Amino acid sequence: MKRIRISVLILCACFVSAAWGQRNGWREFHRPDMQRLNPYENVLNADNVGNLVLKWSDPTGNSVQSSPSVVNGVLYVGSNDNNVYALDATTGIKQWSYKTGGPITYSSPAAANGVIYVGSNDNKLYALNAKTGHKRWSYTAGAPVDHPPTVVNGVVYFGSLDSNVYALNANTGALLWKYLTEQNQYVGSSPAITNGAVYVAGGDDVFYALDATTGSLLWSFYPGMWMYSSPAVANGVVYFGVDNGVFYALNATTGAKLWSYSTGNFVDCSPAVAYGTVYFGSHDNNVYALNAKTGAKRWSFTTGNQVSSSPAVANGVVYIGSWDNNVYALDAKTGAKLWSYATGGRVNSSPVVVNAMVYVGSDDGKVYAFGLK
Repeated sequence: MKRIRISVLILCACFVSAAWGQRNGWREFHRPDMQRLNPYENVLNADNVGNLVLKWSDPTGNSVQSSPSVVNGVLYVGSNDNNVYALDATTGIKQWSYKTGGPITYSSPAAANGVIYVGSNDNKLYALNAKTGHKRWSYTAGAPVDHPPTVVNGVVYFGSLDSNVYALNANTGALLWKYLTEQNQYVGSSPAITNGAVYVAGGDDVFYALDATTGSLLWSFYPGMWMYSSPAVANGVVYFGVDNGVFYALNATTGAKLWSYSTGNFVDCSPAVAYGTVYFGSHDNNVYALNAKTGAKRWSFTTGNQVSSSPAVANGVVYIGSWDNNVYALDAKTGAKLWSYATGGRVNSSPVVVNAMVYVGSDDGKVYAFGLK
């Protein structure tokens, strides 16, 4: 009887630990819900975020445009110095680094089952041991893999500048399928996977929905301009931006256009969806908040330069970077500035919010961590 009780307690402890790790981490660019939202943050809020201070900054050898992932107290990020870094999320102390054969630009590491997946401009996707940084396997595409991979149900999905969308076995790296885009142009966005579909923007002016198991085309939409924006999916709607400045909302099942909103310049960031609102930045220097159902503008906030960073939303606050070197915290309801911090370079990296901490990279070559005083 005692052995049974002990076993049950161990199982419960393991379950709680796993749930805690999932709730208190940001394991890939989009998080599993594909919305760049952390619904579990309950410390940082609109009332106290103005008290954020720099806890640590860690230099790499070149600009950090990759966005961090944070899992089990470790931050993973790529740098244009060709390296993937694992840093202690509390102190910034380096745990390990792994050197690839090319810069790691916008490919944010994705963490799943003790493995870190990241793309490089050496045309490869890497699978690294999360604890040691040792390579488990790599897969060579036909061109750079410069946007974040997405890991769902044991499959790694990613796009390459060789015009293909790939699906690999996450354990072995074996190719499951690949889809060649229509005009043989780059795939410069991160796939969003939900409800058995892969949503991804192509450089051939086409937005695609593919079957997640087979890679077959479900539908396509033609916005008439190239796209770098990685889509977000929420409540049966796909949201993404286009480089002619238009932001779209499509029916996720059919691809039918629901609404569009025109900004004054490129929209190449990935949106965040929360509180019935979709948040994104534009090269017209503004951060926008639109009604997620209708596309009506709720508010906009003007930064000092263009915005390529993707927002992160947590507990009523929107965090985003700008080419004016700042990372901002904005009130999610009103757009009022609550806090900002000037780094030494453009902030292309997208912030993440985990355990009352905000993490982001900068083109000054550093990774920054902010927490309350």
